[in-house]
Amino acid sequence: MRWLRHLFAPSVERWLDPAAMARIAEAIEASERRHDGEICFAVEAGLPASALWDGQSPRERAQEVFARLGVWDTAGNNGVLLYLLVADHRIEIVADRGFDGRVDAGQWRAACERIEQGLRGGEPAAAIVAGIEAMAALIAPHFPLTEGGADNELCNRPRVL
Repeated sequence: MRWLRHLFAPSVERWLDPAAMARIAEAIEASERRHDGEICFAVEAGLPASALWDGQSPRERAQEVFARLGVWDTAGNNGVLLYLLVADHRIEIVADRGFDGRVDAGQWRAACERIEQGLRGGEPAAAIVAGIEAMAALIAPHFPLTEGGADNELCNRPRVL
């Protein structure tokens, strides 16, 4: 059944049009004016056949994407990936080691659940923007905006995989 969901997953462009992608990029940019963390959003319609064959979970794929996109490569070790796998209806957040002992998995999961609730409402862009705002609220206390802080180390534009 999972194979079929991934094979026939709707295209990301159909699900998130250019206006929605621009809105998401603006939300990331706005959030990063409130903290020194770095947020990266990546969305994928379905897994590649090799990942499906290996039984890769959405979490494992998110960790792979985190590494591939270099989200870990920030001066403060404060990069965070928001990953959406459309075919599995899964949202994952992968945070760099700078968040260890600061933000726990349950807090990140709550941000994911906020997005999931919004997605069920049929407004994907609004749901993702709300999730970015929830993530910013978790990031800001630990990586407050500093003058001359290293901002825009990662691209704010959503990544379609």
